[in-house]
Amino acid sequence: MKRTNVSIGLINPKSPGNVGAVLRASGCFNADSIFYTGTRYDRALSFRLDTKKRIESIPLKNVDCLLDYKKDNAKIISIELVEDAIPLHHFKHPDNAYYIFGPEDGSISQEIIDQSDAVVYIPSNGCLNLAASVNVVLYDRLIKSKDLVADNELISKSKDINSRIKIRKLTQK
Repeated sequence: MKRTNVSIGLINPKSPGNVGAVLRASGCFNADSIFYTGTRYDRALSFRLDTKKRIESIPLKNVDCLLDYKKDNAKIISIELVEDAIPLHHFKHPDNAYYIFGPEDGSISQEIIDQSDAVVYIPSNGCLNLAASVNVVLYDRLIKSKDLVADNELISKSKDINSRIKIRKLTQK
């Protein structure tokens, strides 16, 4: 299996709930690192909502410039609602990607858009919040992957430890 690298860049996130959910999504969908700019999230750190403790395995680093943290051979993919962007369902994810998401209450800068290898939008009626956007993009990447694993072993490994539910009978509807 070919090793890919996925990084997430967040522009001045304000909500600890969203960043906690981004950490969880990054763990669920195999992102390697998260970088963020700004100070709003740092002020809210005491409300950390990283319920799966992904911070222990996925680096989360405050940086001055997201572009300085692009890994070698990674393509910059900006996720933004902007005219002429590629709809997510038509987008082919690169093996090595650096997905950049704007703030909940703003947009990605023109400088980053101009340096992006692709600008992608999630077709929706209105804009999604930060955590929802990251989840949708990373899920889309996974579901389009040739290395997708979807079986009972994955379910058993991934489900909540309190889950005891079983499918006893399937009926055709």
